[in-house]
Order: sequence, then structure tokens, then C-alpha cells
Amino acid sequence: MAHSQAAEPTRRDFIYVASAAAGAGAAVMAAVPLVAQMNPSADVLALASIEVDISPVQPGQVITVMWRGKPVFIRRRTPAEIESAAKVPVSELIDSNARNENLPDGTDATDNNRLSPPMAGSTDMSAAKTEWLIVVGVCTHLGCIPLANRGNYGGWQCPCHGSQYDTAGRVRVGPAPENLAVPLYSFLSDTRVKIG
Repeated sequence: MAHSQAAEPTRRDFIYVASAAAGAGAAVMAAVPLVAQMNPSADVLALASIEVDISPVQPGQVITVMWRGKPVFIRRRTPAEIESAAKVPVSELIDSNARNENLPDGTDATDNNRLSPPMAGSTDMSAAKTEWLIVVGVCTHLGCIPLANRGNYGGWQCPCHGSQYDTAGRVRVGPAPENLAVPLYSFLSDTRVKIG
């Protein structure tokens, strides 16, 4: 009849455990500076938000500003562009999510929900400045930069694979799976907007 006896730890077992502990400690010490260097630098943190003077932008015009290393489109929409975008039923959209950082995730992509409340902290979308649309100018398919005032919907068209966005920045045609993202922004005055 065989019975098991617990073997007493040997010097070899101690060396294995001590080596493993030393190796784990060395790995942690090596990882700390590696992870720390991935934090944003001071110049990036300084660009966490920008203020833009929008007074020179005319109706129908789109300007591009850089924010966090990405182009951001600021479009002053005409009454016809607003009316056209407002008439589109959400059921006809490829992406029904507003993708608006100013609103809760999952909000319907109506034209009004693609805008920002006029004052910081406000959730009253009925008072939104409907003529202004601000979106991150990166195609949601492969990251190309769409061209303004192109395509069948008068918004943007990606030159790479033909995705088309309407004047509310919603994808209407093409391989792009999502609407252009609406960054966090707020109006500081009638002529200044803060992005970020």
C-alpha cells in the first residue's frame, strides 16, 4: 500500500521560488517606466481643448481646425442644408447612433442630436445652434480625410472608398460603418466655440 508523503522542500525548490520572485520584481520595475512613457506629454495635454473664432465662417462654408492631432470640420450650414438633414428618418441611416460626446451613448442620430447644446452643461437640444455642425474629420472606414461639399448628400465624401456623409455628418453611402464623431464642444459666445 503506497501512501504519499509530502517531500520536504529542498535547496533547489528555494532557488526556483527565489528566482521567480526576483524575475517578477524585475519585470515590474522594467514595466513602470515603459507604461509611464505612454502618458501624454505636456504639449499634448495643452491641446486637450482649443478655442476657435467662428465669426469669419460664412453660411455654406466649412473650415478645418486641428485638435488632438486630428482635423475637425466646422460647418456653418445654410437653412436648406438644415432642412434637408432634418427630414431624414433615422430608419434610413446606416448608423442610427448620434455618436455625439455631448449626449448619452445610444442617442438617435436625428439632425438635432448631432449638434451640441448652446451652453456648457445644458441638455436643452431645442435651443441648439442648428446652423453649426462640428465633427471630427476622419472617415470611420479606414481613417481617410473626407472632402467637404461632395457627394450626393452635399456633406462630405471620402476619396478613398467613396463613403458619403450628409450635412449632419451621418454616413449615408459606402463602406464606412459609423457617422462622423461629434467631439465635446460648447459655445463660449456667438463667435467663439471651445472644442474638447
